[in-house]
Amino acid sequence: MPRGRYSLHDLHDHTLLGEEHFQCAPGPSGWRYVSQTIAPSGDHLGSVDLTLDELGRPIRLELHAASWQVRGAALEGVTWVRAGPTGTRATEGNVRAHAFTGTSPAFLVATSRLLRLTPDSSATRVRLVAFTDPVLAPRTVDQSWTLVNSEAHATDNGPLTVDEYQVSALDTGEQHTIHIAGDVVLSAPGIELEDLESPPSPR
Repeated sequence: MPRGRYSLHDLHDHTLLGEEHFQCAPGPSGWRYVSQTIAPSGDHLGSVDLTLDELGRPIRLELHAASWQVRGAALEGVTWVRAGPTGTRATEGNVRAHAFTGTSPAFLVATSRLLRLTPDSSATRVRLVAFTDPVLAPRTVDQSWTLVNSEAHATDNGPLTVDEYQVSALDTGEQHTIHIAGDVVLSAPGIELEDLESPPSPR
């Protein structure tokens, strides 16, 4: 069961936004990731609880940030309920999309598990609903994912396969590279793996 800590940074000026303390593991339904995000001041910023089925589809999502809450799942596309700080401003949303995304590294792993790309796969388009901090506002985004390289590295615990993806935002054309080993993000824009207590689980 991988357990560790990511640092999260502003994409423009690289300011430290906080740290995400996480644990994740394969389970009977597929894969689960839970985390708590802490501000540099030590204040609690939010949490993520994401469960995927064996095909990589989100069967349960619960997000908390700045007194806002989102609960969602794959249902006729993706469906979610977003509630405000008082709990009385709940609104439901539904989009013909494949999955969810957001600032947590969990969503990069989730999308890679959903797409199941190989180095021979062509660029694959995916539609996601992104929940943006700090109020978890939903926004539909279209991305293109390509598995550029998959390379095994020798470690004390045996070979570790690192997948390199190129991800393109289809609305702006912006491209970036992410590296994932099993169910742990090794590097991505705004994300740095600071500590890992146990090896990643194989994909």
